[in-house]
Amino acid sequence: MHRERNAKVVATLGPASSSAQVIRALVEAGADLFRFNFSHGSHADHRARFDIVRAVEKEVGRPLGVLMDLQGPKLRVGTFAEGVVTLESGAHFRLDLDATPGDATRAPLLHPEIFAALRPGAALLIDDGRVHLEVVDCGADFAETRVVNGGEVSNRKGVNVPSVVLPISPLTEKDRADLAFGLELGVDWVALSFVQRAKDMAELRSLVGNRAAILAKLEKPSAIEDLKAIVEHSDAIMVARGDLGVELPPERVPGIQKRIIQCCRDAGRPVIVATHMLDSMVHAPVPTRAEASDVATAVYDGADAVMLSAESASGEYPVEAVTMMDRIIREVEGDPYYRRMMEASQPQPQKTSADAVCAALREVTRVLGIAATVTYTSSGYTSLRAARERPETPILGLTPHLHVARRLTLAWGVYPLLSADIHGVSDMIEHAKYAAVCNGFARGGDRLAIVAGIPFARPGTTNLLHLAHIERGEVLC
Repeated sequence: MHRERNAKVVATLGPASSSAQVIRALVEAGADLFRFNFSHGSHADHRARFDIVRAVEKEVGRPLGVLMDLQGPKLRVGTFAEGVVTLESGAHFRLDLDATPGDATRAPLLHPEIFAALRPGAALLIDDGRVHLEVVDCGADFAETRVVNGGEVSNRKGVNVPSVVLPISPLTEKDRADLAFGLELGVDWVALSFVQRAKDMAELRSLVGNRAAILAKLEKPSAIEDLKAIVEHSDAIMVARGDLGVELPPERVPGIQKRIIQCCRDAGRPVIVATHMLDSMVHAPVPTRAEASDVATAVYDGADAVMLSAESASGEYPVEAVTMMDRIIREVEGDPYYRRMMEASQPQPQKTSADAVCAALREVTRVLGIAATVTYTSSGYTSLRAARERPETPILGLTPHLHVARRLTLAWGVYPLLSADIHGVSDMIEHAKYAAVCNGFARGGDRLAIVAGIPFARPGTTNLLHLAHIERGEVLC
């Protein structure tokens, strides 16, 4: 049960990790949450993996979260008569709504919403930014561009439009069908791609309701401009550095990553750092030193979780990649400098009873050498506010609701556990002792910090901090 680390590992499932044997091995190696990428695979594929995850969850006796990642809009150029063209830097190139196959002077771009938003001077990036076009003139059905950086362009390559907000919903018809399937399946988190503004998350919330928690993937420059509002409208955030690194100069991405993490910490929202973290492990059993440093930096910055994509979904070493991620996190969190970093970036508590109690909790765990913090929560709120404070103890998040326990697998330092309903303070203390001792977090002679809300089982009422002592020889298990 006890990972002996605080930051979590998110592993993407795919062809390399579809069997019960591999998925169980990923859990044993350190995976806390599984990502299902709906850009790939059929509903039947996802259902089969989902059923295996739930079976493994029962076997290992710990909640496992499932995150469905919606594909979002895919903007692409059309086809070319020769299949591929080479665009020379400095040349002129036209994009339009004519579906006729293109050549070295023009190509179809069958997305009228792009032309509706373009302005002269705007950038168009093709094939993950390998080809850079600058708009010289445009209208409702065309764009005349100058090739800034040339190169080969082949059929159906992706197009990024970094400098404008496109008048489109991030939810396509495919996404809506996938979302209905995922909610029926019982996913715990829904990640939305192509988020440009806070109202995109409001649209997703209106469809999801309380059936799952929602997560915004930040991969558009416009989302960074609306960062605080997007964080407030989301239950969690993902720093999706793949597209973000295409649409922004690479040198800006590290600073933006730190800004996003701090904004999430201020708001008490879990944040995942994702994309290319151990990319070389798709084909190699060990990462580069730069990749190890990249993962470590995210952990030092206070990220709740780090994520593997192709490494665990289609790579040759999925279990080794999770093991490596686990090792890096443990090494960072064992460094005294890590605790100093957490304290230096500690957000100010908000003027609420929950934050007052949890700020006191952080100081109590530091001064008294508490073995573990136990939070009682019916919605997850108390555990998340405790995690915001980054206490020096593990947080046992006790909840009577399995769906809440599964969502808390994403939160820093929280070890979610199912618990019976609590009916009084003495009952609360006994349950806390039992959970801490029987799951290996405490033993006789240790002290616990217990955080809860009275009346019990009422969301958002965190108002109690209690210190409990486990007597030596006290029989609990």
